[in-house]
Amino acid sequence: MVGLGMRGDSGGGVLPLAGSFRDQAANSKASPTPTGPSPEELAAQERAKRAKALDAALQKYAATVPEFSVAVLDKKTGAKYSFRGGERYETASVVKVQVLACLLLTAQDNHRDLSSTELALAKRMIRLSDNDATTSLFKRLGKAPAINSCNKRLGLTQTTVNSSWGLTRTTVDDQVRLLAQLVDPKSPIDEDSRELAHTLMSTVDKEQDWGVPAVALSGEVFTVKNGWLPRSTENNRWIINSVGRITDEDTDVSIAVLSHGHASMTGGINVVEKTAKLTRQYLKY
Repeated sequence: MVGLGMRGDSGGGVLPLAGSFRDQAANSKASPTPTGPSPEELAAQERAKRAKALDAALQKYAATVPEFSVAVLDKKTGAKYSFRGGERYETASVVKVQVLACLLLTAQDNHRDLSSTELALAKRMIRLSDNDATTSLFKRLGKAPAINSCNKRLGLTQTTVNSSWGLTRTTVDDQVRLLAQLVDPKSPIDEDSRELAHTLMSTVDKEQDWGVPAVALSGEVFTVKNGWLPRSTENNRWIINSVGRITDEDTDVSIAVLSHGHASMTGGINVVEKTAKLTRQYLKY
């Protein structure tokens, strides 16, 4: 599940690309064959070939636009791809997915459903990207220390929550980990909570369904949470982020794109959507 947002800076230099489209099948013992590569080996080779081509396409595109990172996780194959996967960016409103996950975990820990007030705030936070609702939940949960604690349980090792929640710093690698936890039966987040997150993130306000949804084909279902913010520390250039998931019978892919330095919100959205579309074009999910 995934969807709305705010924005952030990317610190430091560019990290090495993680361009191998790795998967669990490729790491497991391949089926023996006396005549050549097994089907598993051939599939892994094809994924690596596609990832290498995507690396080249993204490097070429990155030379022409403000900085971005992207990660893709294919739940059906276990394959993961990332471009600048460890580069940190400010989240803007995509942090609201972390707040939602922590809210659900906290209620579970107390063996209760969300209160009517909590549910109403969560709906406003995700569907409308309401900042006041987010601030209210952030305070109720225990602010940055509480969200950081929840993130640790969810395996987010590259995310640091800021007391000003929209300035939380994260990576695309961590964002696809979070998306995976929202659908994995082995997640600390239970089935009912995962279903609620999906419902909220698949019903965002129509004006906020840009970004990841641009990748969805006709008939596919998407979830999304976006972030957008003109950053005062970057001469009011825009942070534009989008995280979400595309599903149908044959597809179950989580995507995270983080970026900053855009001259306009519209220009940033165009970069995010083209980046996401390039992953589909080359990885062929």
